[in-house]
Amino acid sequence: MPKISETRISMLHGILLIALFACAAFYIGEAQFLKEISFSPMIIGIILGMLYANSLRNNLPETWVPGIQFCSKKILRLGIILYGFRLTFQDVVNVGVAGIVIDIIIVTVTILGGIWIGRLLKMDKETALLTSIGSGICGAAAVLGAESTIRTQPYKTAVAVATVVIFGTVSMFLYPIAYTSGWLDLSPPEMGIYTGSTLHEVAHAVGAGNAMGTEIANVSIIVKMIRVMLLVPVLLILGFWVARNASKNASGAKKGKVSIPWFAVGFLAVIGFNSLNLLPAVFVDAINYFDTFLLTMAMAALGAETSIDKFKKAGAKPFVLAFCLDVWLIIGGYILAKYLAPMCL
Repeated sequence: MPKISETRISMLHGILLIALFACAAFYIGEAQFLKEISFSPMIIGIILGMLYANSLRNNLPETWVPGIQFCSKKILRLGIILYGFRLTFQDVVNVGVAGIVIDIIIVTVTILGGIWIGRLLKMDKETALLTSIGSGICGAAAVLGAESTIRTQPYKTAVAVATVVIFGTVSMFLYPIAYTSGWLDLSPPEMGIYTGSTLHEVAHAVGAGNAMGTEIANVSIIVKMIRVMLLVPVLLILGFWVARNASKNASGAKKGKVSIPWFAVGFLAVIGFNSLNLLPAVFVDAINYFDTFLLTMAMAALGAETSIDKFKKAGAKPFVLAFCLDVWLIIGGYILAKYLAPMCL
């Protein structure tokens, strides 16, 4: 048995390795063309981690692995909690009933519909769930939050993130083209609601909104942030679902214990604190920057546990599911923005 100090030092080596990947992701993310396509450091981090997993991973000392797992679990949850500093409850009030109602419909139908389509495709349940939550709420951050609740294999998380990034990025370019060409018969507020309620990542909503003008961008970002808030009830429901399944699978008569994801509660508490506007904007910006670094570390750690063989194992079905969900978001979201939004605005 190694000494405790040696174990901790080896663990620290794994954490520092992932921190270096995160630093590299931030550096690479400064490239102008990556900024233009809204490729966040988080996405670059998982790509770097996957490149490492499929090249030099076998040369990594096994004693470093706990440090990598620490980043993909503990640091991930801290990152989700601090993500709440990007939101306030005032945002909900500012956007009004239309954005809230449409967000709830989009999130509910996307997640439940994704689970149903996953069954039709005979997909792995966890991969289908992660892909559906990522498409329905806020992309990679939502996938990470769900992964922390159901605690699945890292490669399933990586597959779900990959699908969200691909289809979200395509839609981010498609929306401004369709709007400026006159293909979408929506007013600026309606287009803002449509953009915020259907694009996958926060970065996607920001990128597409800014390409269509300030009025649309402001609405789309707020609507998108309300969608992010819906991550809390989804994770709480997911926690009850996990406990229920554990109870059914238990051999004894003892009921499964409900595991409430504490980081979801922390996320909500941080939103409440941030709504009080007690911290100067410069502090909040610094916290958000640090939080992005933590989430980038978590993504890199997940990528480092994901080999090409595991992607092959997942097959094409997750991408088929993500495509179906993207079609729903584009068409269903347009219908809701066109016909339901005017009734609420």
